[in-house]
Amino acid sequence: MRKEITVVGAGSWGTALASVLADNGHQVTLWMRDPKLAEEVNSKHTNSKYLPEAKLPESIVAVTDIQAAVSGKPIVLLAVPSHAMRQICRQLAPFLHKDVLLIHATKGFELESLKRMSEVIMEEVPREISGRLAVLSGPSHAEEVVNRQPTTVVVASEVEESMLRAQDLLMNASFRVYTNPDLIGAEIAGALKNIIALGAGMSDGLGFGDNAKAALLTRGLAEISRLGIKLGALPLTFSGLAGVGDLIVTCTSRHSRNWRAGYMLGQGKKLDDVLAQMGMVVEGVRTTHAAHALAQREQVEMPITSVLYGILFEGKEPRQGVEELMGRGKTFEMGYLNPDGT
Repeated sequence: MRKEITVVGAGSWGTALASVLADNGHQVTLWMRDPKLAEEVNSKHTNSKYLPEAKLPESIVAVTDIQAAVSGKPIVLLAVPSHAMRQICRQLAPFLHKDVLLIHATKGFELESLKRMSEVIMEEVPREISGRLAVLSGPSHAEEVVNRQPTTVVVASEVEESMLRAQDLLMNASFRVYTNPDLIGAEIAGALKNIIALGAGMSDGLGFGDNAKAALLTRGLAEISRLGIKLGALPLTFSGLAGVGDLIVTCTSRHSRNWRAGYMLGQGKKLDDVLAQMGMVVEGVRTTHAAHALAQREQVEMPITSVLYGILFEGKEPRQGVEELMGRGKTFEMGYLNPDGT
């Protein structure tokens, strides 16, 4: 059935998801801050800033008034950077429909509080919405989704009805959607894989080969799982689309902002210069800071995250970081099955 849906956030991912929903016959409103970009979406049906080569469905309507965008809408999908999530939710909360289904597609933590995005959202919206919140995650480059290339993702919620509704809204012939009851695991996996993607890009920038990449992904998944399980996630989530699936695509593709940022760092560029050149949010940088703090708080061993934190924020050279990882003491591979890493 045709639904009225608002997508909040017109970056590459929000725009791609708006396209999926419009393809499915829904009436889609796309909220953004930039009036010029809104005019472009409405008149030319393009988003040259974030998806320059994509043609968008003509049915998408772009607006800049957040009250008009969300008032009375039965479904709202949030696709904003993690650092903006609280402010955006605070702005839209007074206008949400009392029975709204909220879906968020943001991968990261709030740096100041170390909270997951669903925790941030629920602190800012009416409490009765808590059972109608779902998270969308999984291996999905916006550049491929908007061009209708085969993609599989997962929606997770603590309430079965909410994830089934989200699945029905999004699923089509090129965008296959699975469900998972582990909201915590989906959020943690989606956020932490960006750290490993920075490392994977750095490895390539340093000129290392496939052996190094395979080791980084495998051991990266180990520490993602270790922290996730400690925080309440289900272990199997990390072997699924939100875990290993998203890890593979983000660590191996040049579509990945985090891989590209890591690649430039591996070539010797400074972080500030890399971020300025990227011109878009690189979630892995903030997530590395948050995960390092979480690992210390929870007393979970995360050696790759620790080394990347040193490179990003303490001036450590990438090659020095590799030497530290390779020179660590002997250990048992399957230690990650225990939450404390022993």
